[in-house]
Amino acid sequence: MFKFLFLIPVVLCALWYGYLSSRGYSVAQGKQGFVYIMVISTVIIVFFTLALIFTK
Repeated sequence: MFKFLFLIPVVLCALWYGYLSSRGYSVAQGKQGFVYIMVISTVIIVFFTLALIFTK
């Protein structure tokens, strides 16, 4: 499971890009959404990494 954590931001960014393009927005207009996705994904990955380290 740990090796697939990098897919979280990739999938979320792809979904966000799809949403932006379907609504007619540019990537520049949705840049803040990409920042939020990266921050939230980083928090999730750090949490799972720390949980893995502390429970071993």
